[in-house]
Amino acid sequence: MMETIEPIGKRVLIRKDEDKKITKVGIHLPDKMEIPTLTGRVVAISAQVSRDEDYPIVQYDKVLFNPRHSVPVDFEGDNRLFVIPIEDVVAVFRRPKPSE
Repeated sequence: MMETIEPIGKRVLIRKDEDKKITKVGIHLPDKMEIPTLTGRVVAISAQVSRDEDYPIVQYDKVLFNPRHSVPVDFEGDNRLFVIPIEDVVAVFRRPKPSE
């Protein structure tokens, strides 16, 4: 049986985007230097957050987050999963809806 992770309380599970090793102008950074990325995709949402209309977040949303209170999750070798308090999600990336 496959194991899953379900955040509880006012938390979400985020898969952090990989840190960038190339700058916008194309400069390759050494392996020890990386541009920290504070964006990721929502993998799972707690039941409490999904019922709260103040948090318009759904699974697979791309978000900007503050990692200060994040808890890393070592799950099947994925070292980019973090449980984050919903208050530390500071923005959701949205695409404009096409005009009708």
